[in-house]
Amino acid sequence: MEMTYGDFLSNAPAFNPRAGLITGFVCGVKVEEIEDPLTKRIRQLDKLIDELSKGKPMDKILR
Repeated sequence: MEMTYGDFLSNAPAFNPRAGLITGFVCGVKVEEIEDPLTKRIRQLDKLIDELSKGKPMDKILR
């Protein structure tokens, strides 16, 4: 079964309720100011992955 990234996020059983605490810039855009829900989720994941790959602890990312 083929699925788009948007379908995957839309059909995910649960998105972490603390994801709204992810702030900062991704691709020059403030994550917390993105209005489109799908784009916001994608950018939250981008930010999370970027910060984790730099070795930053989760509690510092979810501020």
